[in-house]
Amino acid sequence: MARAVTPSTIRPPFARYSHAVEVPAGHRLVLTSGQLGITEDDTIPPDVEGQTRLCFENIGAILKEAGMWYQDIVRINAYVTGREHMAGYMKIRDEFTADPPPASTLMIVGGFTRQEFVVEVEVIAAKAD
Repeated sequence: MARAVTPSTIRPPFARYSHAVEVPAGHRLVLTSGQLGITEDDTIPPDVEGQTRLCFENIGAILKEAGMWYQDIVRINAYVTGREHMAGYMKIRDEFTADPPPASTLMIVGGFTRQEFVVEVEVIAAKAD
């Protein structure tokens, strides 16, 4: 089982994430590419919450194919195009993460390949062999 590493000697996380997650020996890793909020038929929701939900649903399909699930996520890297998208992203992210929460980074970027995208999410998942 992955273990959260959150030293008491540094400031606690700003939101629901761990400063680090230790993955013990004997675990398989899955590293996803960044997933965008787009359906199989190219539908893109207009809001960050809809796009974030699709990002995590796409990640779930990848994890399932690898014999894993959301509770196996140990690291999230996410990118949004503006501060106004942070709260909506975090609200949906928290629906898809387990305890202990994964290590996480959220960055504001200038944009993505298509201007209608406002969020992209990539993860690392680990599961015992």
